[in-house]
Amino acid sequence: MKSEAATLIEQNAPPRPRDFIRDPYILEFLDGQPQASWYEKDVEQGLLDQLQKFLLELGKGFAFVARQRHLRIEDEDTFVDLVFYNYILKCFVLIELKVGKLSHQDVGQLDMYVRVFDQQIRQEGDNPTIGLILCSERNEAVARYSLLAGSEQIFASRYQPWLPTVAELQAELTRDRALIENAQVVQHQPDGGTA
Repeated sequence: MKSEAATLIEQNAPPRPRDFIRDPYILEFLDGQPQASWYEKDVEQGLLDQLQKFLLELGKGFAFVARQRHLRIEDEDTFVDLVFYNYILKCFVLIELKVGKLSHQDVGQLDMYVRVFDQQIRQEGDNPTIGLILCSERNEAVARYSLLAGSEQIFASRYQPWLPTVAELQAELTRDRALIENAQVVQHQPDGGTA
């Protein structure tokens, strides 16, 4: 009875934004190797030049809305790199592009954009705006100790300009397995401490 109820609730629940955000995004279609000389505007231009492929990489329900969308915040002008609308989630998705390591400033900036967009742009019937930082290098400390931890509106994902090699995939699986096993060991300690 309980499992039947849980299944019905899950089937009728609205889609969760986290289910629509991938990590990483593979941007092979940009046909370039990442270089120190890359700028966010170069990545942005490449994505727009290949918009159809980028929409497919983003996933289900995404429609392009704007590039460098102007937002007025009191007496300052700011610009969101890319704006999409997801017609399944019924919400705007703001994407900020970052070449290099994710910083807490990036997270704070996107959080402000999401709040302003909700107040100035979002219409009745739209769900809360989602913000996504696409960065070339993730910062686990920022992900763990910022708004990103447990958020249903602000996300950060890595982008990779190519698929990883078999050796890189194996190393990543080994690393993930070790993290999971360590977490399970800590969880099963009687005092909750580490072994």
